[in-house]
Amino acid sequence: MKKPVVLIVMDGIGYTDNSYGNAVNNAYTPTLDELEKTASFITIKAHGTAVGLPSDEDMGNSEVGHNAIGCGQIYAQGAKLVNASILSKEIYQSETWKALSAQAKDHTLHFIGLLSDGNVHSHIDQLLELIKQAKTEKIKQVRVHILLDGRDVPETSALLYVEQLEKALAELNGPDFNALIASGGGRMKVTMDRYEADWGMVELGWKTHVLGEGRGFVSAKDAIETFRIEGQYTDQFLPAFVIHEKGKPVGTIQDGDAVIFFNFRGDRAIEISKAFEQGSEFKYFNRVRTPKVFYAGMLQYDGDLQIPKKFLVSPPHITNTLSELLVKHKISQYALSETQKFGHVTYFWNGNRTEKFDENLETYVEIRSDLVPFEQRPWMKAADITDALIEAIESGKYGFLRVNYPNGDMVGHTGSYPATIVSVETVDLQLARILPVIKKLDGILIVTADHGNADEMYEKSKDPNAKPKAKTSHTLSPVPFFIYGAKVKLKYGNFGLANIASTVTDLLGIQKDPIWLESMIEKEHS
Repeated sequence: MKKPVVLIVMDGIGYTDNSYGNAVNNAYTPTLDELEKTASFITIKAHGTAVGLPSDEDMGNSEVGHNAIGCGQIYAQGAKLVNASILSKEIYQSETWKALSAQAKDHTLHFIGLLSDGNVHSHIDQLLELIKQAKTEKIKQVRVHILLDGRDVPETSALLYVEQLEKALAELNGPDFNALIASGGGRMKVTMDRYEADWGMVELGWKTHVLGEGRGFVSAKDAIETFRIEGQYTDQFLPAFVIHEKGKPVGTIQDGDAVIFFNFRGDRAIEISKAFEQGSEFKYFNRVRTPKVFYAGMLQYDGDLQIPKKFLVSPPHITNTLSELLVKHKISQYALSETQKFGHVTYFWNGNRTEKFDENLETYVEIRSDLVPFEQRPWMKAADITDALIEAIESGKYGFLRVNYPNGDMVGHTGSYPATIVSVETVDLQLARILPVIKKLDGILIVTADHGNADEMYEKSKDPNAKPKAKTSHTLSPVPFFIYGAKVKLKYGNFGLANIASTVTDLLGIQKDPIWLESMIEKEHS
């Protein structure tokens, strides 16, 4: 058995032959180029049904990707879970929905979440179904607080979703039912922070949705169009707005109201959930007024910490993870990333579990991310991560080490093609630092990615003379899978991220869990 085995996730670095707007192919990547020639190499799936999403038209994301890598199995995820629950109407039979409905009949039912059909954090169709059910159950007043996307969908598509929502609400409204958009803002400005990187976003969301403080407009369309004139805003960075009627906010959140955060993905839902649920122990900002509401999430976003306490659809109960198996074999593990992806190599990797399986055998290290726009520092904390990783490898303490470099994804989401080129080259440079250490210690290195992003930075256009338009969302591209330092042959087949766990155990010389998907190694390594 060779040790250590190191697994590197190059977040957001997909592999495709297309050159147009491809910050992976067009970057200077001598290390990846060399690995493709000398290491064992295939590409694998990281989207759609391969990671538990409804169809192969659904782009992958970091959460489901790390779930799949870490557990060796395919679980129904996010959108698929919610769609099934709505279709079967099981969601409306849940104790949480019944309590929400009862609470809202004499008060207001508020929906807060991402308004798009990106299917990564939410889907507008799910929101519309819940609003329709609210009317069916004689709830009289609904208010919707919309977070605009431009990240998982085209960067200036917000008006399409606003118009779809406004039309649906107009058709539902009548003498006994009144539903309106109450507030909103771009997802990277308002409410949807993650990993406590910028609580100011959540504070702004609280002031906007709950208190009704902020710039007033007669409609969401008016707000978006005004901001477009005033600045070069893409949807994800649009400022906060509050809808006014007769000079007053139409939908502040009051005592007795019910609130549903309708995103199904957890990372950007946890902080606003804390703001609603925590009492005097809440310390992140001054909430000014904390209404007594019935609060629920579409899913429970953190099972161990029980955030939120109430939720509409139960998340997949993931068991038999790679970490669990390695602990049983007394193999020490090391998990590392910077703040932006730290939860992915810990919480999501371990099957949506915050706690370690064994405090003595698992080490978690977080490098704090800088609070600056990613396109301004596309190298992020990559060098610091590599410093820590090399130190951990050379310590000889760990049999399995895993690390995430967020650059390709976080910078890719900004839409800046030049910065994303730098982000990919940054990761390549870090690999160049790591390879000699692996070779010196006779270790094994696995290099892969959790989904695509940097590989497609421009929207596709039929007009060859059109000015390139930034694409900020994930892609449907496969991802690379390299093994360096072991003389193995990889099979070609219908493989995806969930095949990685059993491949790792092959390299460690231990038996995989019987319920996992198969290893991608064709024959026993030497």
